[in-house]
Amino acid sequence: MIELIPAIDIIDGKCVRLSQGDYDSKKVYNENPVEVAKEFEANGIRRLHVVDLDGAASHHVVNYRTLEQIASRTSLLIDFGGGVKSDEDLLIAFESGAQMVTGGSIAVKNPDLFTRWLDRYGSQKIILGADVKDHKIAVNGWKDESACELSPFLKEYIAKGVEKVICTDISCDGMLKGPSVELYKEILEQYPTLYLIASGGVSSVNDIEALHEAGVPAVIFGKALYEGHITLKDLRTFL
Repeated sequence: MIELIPAIDIIDGKCVRLSQGDYDSKKVYNENPVEVAKEFEANGIRRLHVVDLDGAASHHVVNYRTLEQIASRTSLLIDFGGGVKSDEDLLIAFESGAQMVTGGSIAVKNPDLFTRWLDRYGSQKIILGADVKDHKIAVNGWKDESACELSPFLKEYIAKGVEKVICTDISCDGMLKGPSVELYKEILEQYPTLYLIASGGVSSVNDIEALHEAGVPAVIFGKALYEGHITLKDLRTFL
């Protein structure tokens, strides 16, 4: 069964969502992310994706206290991303309660450091973030497109030991128009053993079903929940 991973994106300690990574499109859904996380847990969710959007914009971890509060007041498995750019940031994330850390821009801009983290902490704790626009990797909170093509980028890191990848199609994210199922099928055809985590565009339970049928191991979603297109009750069939 596909693993369900709700997202909590944080700006100023609040639970927000953006559309296509545009900070001007910010919408606050809850002033208290801990309440949101506790509600997820009460409904059978076991895993959480926490993104420090302030961190992504400022190139260092910012909202670690919110991470700490979620981790200390729930038993959810948390993967954390956004602004993790140094050994110090990585330690802050782990010490604040993250079980896993996702590195995206760092894997493009400082591959030696990302590889060192992978070697030191292992592929169960270090997740590769592949944020994609037109098959190219985007960095810096999606503000910049890199010259890295998706497939060679994945191939290189899988050869270095990466086992888990969060792949977000930026054109879909926050748009509630459906995920890039064909893109994920393409990736899994090339790398069938990859623990691929789809992210972006989920608008309904049918979208989750489509990803499950495509063989995608896990899915991250947020806006559909916050906007009421999916209810926590709807998710029980997958839990």
